[in-house]
Amino acid sequence: MDKVTVFSGQAHPALAQAICDSLGIPLSPATFRKFGNDCQYVQLLANCREQDVYIVQPLCPPVQEHLVELLMMLDAARGASARRLTAVIPFYSYARSDKKDAPRISIAARLVADLIDTAGADRVLTMTLHSEQVHGFFSVPVDHLNALDVLSAHYMGRDRADSVVVSPDLGNVKDAERFARRIGVPVAFGTKRRLSDDRVAIDNVVGEVAGRRAILMDDEIANGGSMRELMAVLRPRGVSRFTLVCTHGVFVGDALARLAAEPGVEEIVTTDTIPPRATDAGIDLQVISIAPLFAEAIRRINHGESVSELFH
Repeated sequence: MDKVTVFSGQAHPALAQAICDSLGIPLSPATFRKFGNDCQYVQLLANCREQDVYIVQPLCPPVQEHLVELLMMLDAARGASARRLTAVIPFYSYARSDKKDAPRISIAARLVADLIDTAGADRVLTMTLHSEQVHGFFSVPVDHLNALDVLSAHYMGRDRADSVVVSPDLGNVKDAERFARRIGVPVAFGTKRRLSDDRVAIDNVVGEVAGRRAILMDDEIANGGSMRELMAVLRPRGVSRFTLVCTHGVFVGDALARLAAEPGVEEIVTTDTIPPRATDAGIDLQVISIAPLFAEAIRRINHGESVSELFH
C-alpha cells in the first residue's frame, strides 16, 4: 500500500478497524467531542500530507451528526494537504431522497452529494445505493460496490431446490435477479405502492411461488413494513417459510421484534454496512462482514487498478 491512511468517524469504528486489518495497516486515530454550545469538534491525529486518505463513515442514525462529522473530517484532511481524499460511505442513507415527488421538497441525495464534494472528497466509495441515479448526483468519481457475492455465498452448500427469491418491488428486481442467478433459483417480484414512510401496499406478486421457501430480498430493511406486507401477500399463495435478506440492516425501533413475530420467518441475513443491532427477539440474525470487499476496493484504488473487476 502506497502512503495509505485510514480514519474512522464515530458511526462504525469496528468496520473501519476490520477494513484496516484486511489491509494490514493501522487505523489512524482521531479525536471527537462537542463544545458546550453543541457544536462538534474533530481532530485527525495522524499525518495526512501527501497521503492517500480514506475516511470511513456510514450515514446511519444519528444521521445528521454522522454526516456533519464526515464533512468536518474531509475538510480537516484536505486542510492537512492530503494527496487524495476518499469518502468511504458504506451506507448512504439519503439515497432514498432521490427525486422530487411532492411540491417544494429538497432532493436531499443530491444536496448531500454536493456537500461531500464541497468538503473536499476526491472520490466516494459506497455500497448498494437505493437507486442507480444517485450515482450521478456526485460530481466526483464514485465506486459503487454491491454485496451480492457475499450474500449469495451464505447460501452456497445449502439445499435451495425449493426456494425462490422475491423482491418487494420493481425497483430492486435487477439485484434480485442477479442474486437469484448466483444461487440458482427462480425470481418473483411484488408490485409495491408506498403510502407513507412506514406503510406500503403490495397489490400482487408476479412469478411462481406456491409451495416454495421465499427468500425476500431488498436493499434495506428499516421498519420492516415492506417485508411484513410482502409476507402477508405471499401466505395466501402457498408460502409459509421465509428468509429475509438485505444489504443494509437498519432495523429502526422494534423492527426486529415485529419481524420475529411474523409466522414462518426462519432467518434474517444482512451485512455490517452499519453497526449490527443487538437483539433478543428470538430470531436468527446473520451478519456478514463486507470489510474484506471494501479493503480490496481500497487496495485497487490505491494501486490504480479496476474496481469493476470485483464483480466479474
